[in-house]
Amino acid sequence: MKTLDGVTLGFIGLGLMGRPMCLNLHRAGAHLIVHNRSRRVLDELERPGIVPARTPADVARSAQIIILMLTDTPAVENVLYATDGLMEGLQEGSLVVDMGTTAVANTREAATRLNLTGSDYVDAPVSGGEIGAIEGKLTIMAGGEPDAIERARPVFEVLGSSFTHIGCSGSGQVAKAANQIIVGLNIGAVAEALSLAESAGVDPAKVRQALMGGFAASRILEVHGQRMIDRDFKPGAKVTTQCKDLKQAIELGALNHQSLPATELNLSLYQSLVDRGQGELDHSALIKALRDGPE
Repeated sequence: MKTLDGVTLGFIGLGLMGRPMCLNLHRAGAHLIVHNRSRRVLDELERPGIVPARTPADVARSAQIIILMLTDTPAVENVLYATDGLMEGLQEGSLVVDMGTTAVANTREAATRLNLTGSDYVDAPVSGGEIGAIEGKLTIMAGGEPDAIERARPVFEVLGSSFTHIGCSGSGQVAKAANQIIVGLNIGAVAEALSLAESAGVDPAKVRQALMGGFAASRILEVHGQRMIDRDFKPGAKVTTQCKDLKQAIELGALNHQSLPATELNLSLYQSLVDRGQGELDHSALIKALRDGPE
């Protein structure tokens, strides 16, 4: 693992992805100042080298590089701009790295506002789910100025196995929108294929095994296909998150006059699970929209 010995980092958002990411940074030697909406998680993580902060502003006063791993765009904006938010404590020359999935226009506005204070903002959303976060093998796609990207690179080297600087501010979030379209549609394709096999009286596990040896093979068929067969929907990435990300992709498409008809249909299936109270399941639970009736 790459070392971050002697580096002080702020980290805000200790959920499904943020908690293992924070622990990997700690293991790499970073001194962490952390904040989370739920105090319970802070109590669980408190140890030498991981210090809880009362507010985002307190994080900003203690660390010049701050990582955000938050649920959605409103959460990011609340952490940045609300009373006791980052903007109240941000030091000149600070770097804020948003590693969640945030709307592109809001990301670009955040970068502009922080630049005016003498700070930098990088959008660096990730792919890989909880497994990737735990193993430090996330795929990171980043947008921002080259100098800011270089400052963030040591953090990326600890958290990910693949990193690409896409371009200017917001471009990382554009890449993540594209990623989520491909992930969502592929989960839908695997769910439909395995549902077809099962409905025709054929063992879906054997069908998956056969397909893994051919052109249909994919990481989603491998991992999510197995989860569908096992009906193991412990969340690695939640239905609600996939739903939110697809909505953002569709909104981005509308802003750029790009229709996304397959994505809209795919979103409707995920939304049906949310409407049935199953939004906290793993996104591979999409097969339930095809094979299971309302519960």
